[in-house]
Amino acid sequence: MAELAGLEDPKTRAVNEKHGDDHGVNLSKLRALARRLKTQQELACRLWETGDTAARLLAILICRPKAFERDELDVMLREARTPKVHDWLVNYVVKKSPHAEELRRAWSADPDPVVASAGWALTTERVAKKPEGLDLAGLLDVIEAEMKDAPDRLQWAMNHCLAQIGIEHPEHRARALDIGERLEVLKDYPTSPGCTSPFAPIWISEMVRRQHDK
Repeated sequence: MAELAGLEDPKTRAVNEKHGDDHGVNLSKLRALARRLKTQQELACRLWETGDTAARLLAILICRPKAFERDELDVMLREARTPKVHDWLVNYVVKKSPHAEELRRAWSADPDPVVASAGWALTTERVAKKPEGLDLAGLLDVIEAEMKDAPDRLQWAMNHCLAQIGIEHPEHRARALDIGERLEVLKDYPTSPGCTSPFAPIWISEMVRRQHDK
């Protein structure tokens, strides 16, 4: 904890706080510390228990994802107060867990929109890598009905799923594009030069173009 405190930088904190993340540690330095520590499950659990955002990010990097029970991961996600901890937990831990599919189903139906966003993130992963058994048309039905008025984090996750369906599954592409055009979610999102807009029709079209260019 003392070493993490020593890595604290006020400018980094100011930037992170704009995104809802209450820590000031440069992520490259955090990853370097994690490489030095290597995998240490017990230490990871103790770091998580501190509740400190930088400590929890470090815990995620040094933990053993398959060591967590399903209910432990559920509690951890609900405790993950900040966007970065939430995203890293889902992407670096839950996706590698044997409980990922069970949690995907449970979280997708959760009344808490932040928890539900984790379920949608896991669904997006399956859309891309293991779509067998998913009802893609049914997912588009839900997105069409609910994405426009969903809270920010949930809306972002549903939009990512919409784009992924359009990118990966040509048979659903026209409908995905149509939903995106009509709902106009993230249409005016500020996008840096060289980056792809998160507006689904632009996102889908650009990624499909890149696939064809390969």
